Amino acid sequence: MLTAARLMAEATAAVLDCRTAQGVQLSPDDVNVTGLIGLPFSPLTTTLGDLAAKRTSTNPNIAALLVQILVEAGAQPGDTIAIGASGSFPALILAVLAATYALDLHPILICSLGASQWGANDPRFTWLAMEDCLVSRGVFPEGHRAVAVSLGGDRDVALELNAELREQLVASIEARGAHFIYQPDLESNVVERLRIYDLHAGGRRIAAFVGIGGAWADLGETATALALQPGLNLYLSSSPPDPEEGVSLHMLRRGIPVLHLLNLRGLAARYGLPWDPSPLPRAGEGTPFATAAGNRSSAFLLVAGLYLGLVVTAALFTLVVNPRVRLGSRRKPRGSL
Repeated sequence: MLTAARLMAEATAAVLDCRTAQGVQLSPDDVNVTGLIGLPFSPLTTTLGDLAAKRTSTNPNIAALLVQILVEAGAQPGDTIAIGASGSFPALILAVLAATYALDLHPILICSLGASQWGANDPRFTWLAMEDCLVSRGVFPEGHRAVAVSLGGDRDVALELNAELREQLVASIEARGAHFIYQPDLESNVVERLRIYDLHAGGRRIAAFVGIGGAWADLGETATALALQPGLNLYLSSSPPDPEEGVSLHMLRRGIPVLHLLNLRGLAARYGLPWDPSPLPRAGEGTPFATAAGNRSSAFLLVAGLYLGLVVTAALFTLVVNPRVRLGSRRKPRGSL
């Protein structure tokens, strides 16, 4: 957990340094100076967003929390983790990549470039620019790059963006040689994504699917997707399959746990994360480390209590079975007064 938190802090520092070096100004709303908070409005903005949620996501200890959740989901070293992410929460992408690295898991990332307010929505510094920075600085290996990229936004083809910007985004995707997903039909889009995950898993077990943000293809268009809980989801309700389901529900139907990272307020409430903290906690401070320490203390007290109970029980048993050792049962020596 501490390794993941420290790695996320290192990744954040690298993104900040790259952003500054490229002359891309920080958002005035980036009060903790992370480089991960975007603009309130930009040509790349696809939907509304929650500034407090975006700042909450930059807490490096979220990476530690994800380690804890992935272990709870049953992930083992060598497993693969399928990741579907929009550009709306670049900090959460860092957190997931840091957690997979710390646990020796193989990430398969599919990301979209469109972003909601305060996400990676500066056209000069999209998620792909952040990814280039992290790999070139040696924070993450080449294998942590996105294997496929889409435009995101409306129907995953960014219909709400102007044509010139869409062309620029397509050119940036093709320049890096990543697989370009362009499927405005939901069912076809989902099938393509599942095929990509299976292909890159290479026969290894997919231990979990992590959905970051509200990407259309990941959530789908069914009411069932609204029932996903913030954080870990292990089961799907007994609803019949629906062609409008997204990747998340398809993964659950396969028996693959889903980490749903969209409702940050709900996530913070469920796992005790600080909401919109300033300054940010340092790696290793607060939740989830305080929770883990509390659990260890509780376990120690429980074991100590059980041991004490056994000692008392043994003592009482001895007194009952062997009356000669009861208090006051010793005979006085002959001739004594």
